[in-house]
Amino acid sequence: MLVFSDQNLAFLAVPKTGTTAIEMALKPRADVVFSKHRKHMPAAKYRNKILPFLDGTLGVRPAAFAVMRDPIEQIRSWFRYRSAPRLNGSAKSTNGCSFDDFVLEVIKKDHAPFAGIGSQFSFLCSGAGTPLVDHIFAYEKQPKLIAFLEDAFNAPMNLQQRNVSPPVKAPLSPEVEEKLRAARAQEFALYDRIVAADGHLITPQ
Repeated sequence: MLVFSDQNLAFLAVPKTGTTAIEMALKPRADVVFSKHRKHMPAAKYRNKILPFLDGTLGVRPAAFAVMRDPIEQIRSWFRYRSAPRLNGSAKSTNGCSFDDFVLEVIKKDHAPFAGIGSQFSFLCSGAGTPLVDHIFAYEKQPKLIAFLEDAFNAPMNLQQRNVSPPVKAPLSPEVEEKLRAARAQEFALYDRIVAADGHLITPQ
């Protein structure tokens, strides 16, 4: 998570949505940097813990922005990331597992360690399902995000791909996709709202 007092903005890094590229481009401009285990701080924690702290110490209440990815592609990115050879033998490795099997494990209530990836919906929303982020951008419509950042920082932005997952084939059968869409209906609905807003959903808090 990055905080920019001059722009009155905070970047919330949803995992597997190109966050490293955004972080590398913006980190030198940030006033506050949360890294390592605090890099991927959910919106609820930002609203409940960090925002009051920033208000009390810096006198700012930054609007939050984040990126959301097509839910299937975000889960596919997790699958590929955990197929890396460095994870061989680890409980989080997906080697020897098909993407169908991975998805079915992800949507289980008591999933195996390799399928523990959280959800974009729970990251971005309250327990009641209300979005807690002021600006949510679709990963697949990057020009919208770039235009927003260039306007906010009054400078050109070049987001270069970083931390790319290994190129592993990961087909998803229609039957499993149907189960995924049913299990994560709220997440798909939120993503559809962002796409319907031309890739930039504004939810004033």
